[in-house]
Amino acid sequence: MKLLVVVHHFPPDHISGAEWQAYRIARGLRQRGDEAHVICVQSDARGPAGQLGYTDGLYDGIPVRRLYFNLPLAPDPFRWSFRNPLVERQILSYLEDFQPNVLHLISGYLMSGTVISASRSLGVPVVLMPMDFWFLCPRVTLLRRDGSVCDAPEDLVECALCLAQDRRRYRLTARLTGGASNRLLRRLWRSPAVLRGMGKADLLAALEERRRYLRGMFRAADLVISNSRFLREMLTTHGLHNPRFRQLRQGIDTERWVGDSEKEPSPYLRVGYIGQIARHKGVDLLVRAFRRLRAQGPPPRLLLYGNAEQFPAFTRRLHRLIDGDRRITFAGTFPNERILEIHSGLDVLVVPSVWYENSPNVILEAFAAGTPVIASDRGGLAELVQHGVNGLLFRMGDAGDLAVQLQRVVDQPALLESLRKGIRPVKTVQEEIAEWLQIYHSVTQGVEHGWSAVN
Repeated sequence: MKLLVVVHHFPPDHISGAEWQAYRIARGLRQRGDEAHVICVQSDARGPAGQLGYTDGLYDGIPVRRLYFNLPLAPDPFRWSFRNPLVERQILSYLEDFQPNVLHLISGYLMSGTVISASRSLGVPVVLMPMDFWFLCPRVTLLRRDGSVCDAPEDLVECALCLAQDRRRYRLTARLTGGASNRLLRRLWRSPAVLRGMGKADLLAALEERRRYLRGMFRAADLVISNSRFLREMLTTHGLHNPRFRQLRQGIDTERWVGDSEKEPSPYLRVGYIGQIARHKGVDLLVRAFRRLRAQGPPPRLLLYGNAEQFPAFTRRLHRLIDGDRRITFAGTFPNERILEIHSGLDVLVVPSVWYENSPNVILEAFAAGTPVIASDRGGLAELVQHGVNGLLFRMGDAGDLAVQLQRVVDQPALLESLRKGIRPVKTVQEEIAEWLQIYHSVTQGVEHGWSAVN
């Protein structure tokens, strides 16, 4: 089997869910004696206009081509964001040289839909794996600039207004008028004459072009795989259809974990967060909830694991919220091999995301380490965390409800042990790779026999 994995970023510089998914697959195939190469974007703001450069290298024995181009200098940056001719030419060239059996596209963000059209034009089967909302949302996350969750409206005027918030004059006007300006703009932007006068007619046309093109590319994939039922249903509900749209939960690579799975004893409750120190991850929500906790005995502690320097303005906001509370610690980052060691010092993990998560590795890793999880009750999180069984759920975005759930754990020490007993075994990466091999062989044969999705 010769596989080409295409993804927006790749380790070691980027280590989020999509990047680790690409790495696990490529590494897993190579360990079995198959060939797996990776193409990713190193930078979309580097180099002269109209040119694409690349560097070739190895990461953990995996051949990786890292692309760089300057999207802001493109003739039409927005259209190129979903239909990039430079990427299309690069993929065509690489496919002709490598001649893989299958191309596996993860997400689509930065790479654009041309990856699918290029692969199909050469007769190479495409497995598409959306792991976010890029096919629906130019912002990728379905979050508006003010942090509120968007439900992917059919009306593209709403999308145009959302993108317009990137411009300072629209943000300032909306803030000063309490949102009344947006309501007025919604009415005005439905008039073709007004749109032409404001120079916004092309933005709506481009959004319509984006929707039409990406829906077509989505249908063109030979097979579409989602980690969660939620993402599959969300995309299908909003017009992204493919008759071969399946679900496959990812596996967790525990082979290289070091440390002991036994929990270190502690006189106080140890609450953990692991992930990006970022607004959409709800870390500020967690801080506000945690500061409401009260304990009869030793006070609980909160450990925030993540890169606090990635979004410095948000980190400064967190420090203001923490206000010198010594119970809360920024614990930094750690190699993934130490995850078991980290969890041995945690009693419960909180995943307080304020956007629709898909199928976070951090929850599956927690379960593999025997740690119950408290999570937001929407999106893919609610598929993994069963309230009162292996963790607790709280209303997404509600710091008060999160505080209530945390207080339950403080006040009821026996609850944690009950939740630990409710954790089921987690799929291993070896089991996942075996499923992927069945998938790849099925698409090369044009059938799907011998494989069924496993949650």
